Amino acid sequence: MDGGAGGRGACSGPGALAEGWSMRVLVVEDYAPIRKAVAKSLREAGFAVDETGDGEEGLWYATSNDYDVVVLDLMLPGVDGLAILQRLRAEGLVTHVLILTARDTVQDRVRGLDLGADDYLVKPFAMEALLARVRALARRAYCAKNPVIAVSDLRIDTTTKQVWRGSDEVTLTAREYAVLEYLALRAGEVVTRTDIWEHVYEFTADADSNVVDVYIGYLRKKLESADRPPLIHTIRGSGYSLRDPS
Repeated sequence: MDGGAGGRGACSGPGALAEGWSMRVLVVEDYAPIRKAVAKSLREAGFAVDETGDGEEGLWYATSNDYDVVVLDLMLPGVDGLAILQRLRAEGLVTHVLILTARDTVQDRVRGLDLGADDYLVKPFAMEALLARVRALARRAYCAKNPVIAVSDLRIDTTTKQVWRGSDEVTLTAREYAVLEYLALRAGEVVTRTDIWEHVYEFTADADSNVVDVYIGYLRKKLESADRPPLIHTIRGSGYSLRDPS
């Protein structure tokens, strides 16, 4: 699935909208046990994850698709991590990059940050620390710091993945939550079906063409009722928009 430019602008969504952690992450790490563990943890946390252990393939992924965060090892076969980082920045791509490395010298950190990395994590690391850093980097992409998104009487806690409509908690599946969170991150905007699909499914995912519409239907059933006006609006010929009914 080709997202085109690969990397959003400095901020997406409605300015100072609340937090949002990444929907789509690329992991480029040649040591398979670490790569698989990181990808597994990210998926369990609700992210769509593409992964590769090859530098050239990682460069292709990063420049051909739109990721919220790239988790990038420095020591890679084919093309090393710093070369990938340089290429991203040279092409004007501002995807947030978290460097993973076993090298913990001040010079290494300075070089990576000077080349345009957004954060730096030294191996070995706690998986909880990596997840927290990825969430923080994704918040930057949406100009957001608050972990709770609020739209009308809808509240989404992106740390615990809990959702409330008014005082009632709403139970969602992981995929329903991912779709809702992405709409909330871009509250007030028209979000196309393709854009939603690309941010909640992995590159290799095989999904029906109407899968987004199906999940929008699920969300409406759970979020709307006679005394609770619609929040998700269909924009005919374009997609959907989550906005305050007032």
